[in-house]
Amino acid sequence: MTEKRKGARSIKDIPPTILEQLNRGEIETANLTEWLAVDQKSLLENLLQQNNRSEYLKPILKNVGQLKKQTVNTINEAIGVGLLSLAVKNQDENFLTQLLTHQADLVRCWAAYTIGRNNALSLKEKLNQIQHFASDSHFGVREICWMTVRPDISKNLSESLSLLSEWTIHEDENIRRFASESTRPRGVWCEHIAELKQNPGLGLEILEPLRSDPSRYVQDSVGNWLNDASKSQPEFVTEICDEWLRESATKETQYIVKKALRTISK
Repeated sequence: MTEKRKGARSIKDIPPTILEQLNRGEIETANLTEWLAVDQKSLLENLLQQNNRSEYLKPILKNVGQLKKQTVNTINEAIGVGLLSLAVKNQDENFLTQLLTHQADLVRCWAAYTIGRNNALSLKEKLNQIQHFASDSHFGVREICWMTVRPDISKNLSESLSLLSEWTIHEDENIRRFASESTRPRGVWCEHIAELKQNPGLGLEILEPLRSDPSRYVQDSVGNWLNDASKSQPEFVTEICDEWLRESATKETQYIVKKALRTISK
């Protein structure tokens, strides 16, 4: 099982047989090093050959070649959006459905884009369908999936916050974490949400239910959310942290507050 592999610490130490399996889409990446090492173009070519869709390869690679900056994330997005475009054009929904549960994590990342960037879906439909990826067992899929809907969240902030507030009481910590991580004012590897930078109080319907969450994964996200906000609205964050400590003096809240105030405390 892939989960039992620790993975190499550097790309040069990845065994050739493992790298070959990764590029053929036969196994998941075991860590970030492997995730960065996968040749997504080779993986795409193998995936399309295995599914008799080789005619999709050339137009997608053309899009990848036109990227101003080729990074793991930009290539990931270009391939996912390319697969969506071609599948829609060819009425090939069955192929997209197969990608949703593919054994290779990077293929599932592409699949997340086929939902997040599908303009035929409403915001609510996108979030409902992306929740499948938010609870994925693989860290890479969980990170990519919120990026796929981040532009929609930013453009439809009020509706997004309302919908995602329901996720904060979900039994799955990964889904609770998505609600926080996807709405961070500054975020990581993504555009900022100007409205939340200026008025972070809008996000309290997400943050309040999570202020004493038992999961460290969720705690880190909530702390980072507030730390983001502290860079533009430090007084707001200080007041919220003081209030939380008065009303919820748990070790979980204390951890979140410490993380939230780390920029202010410098």
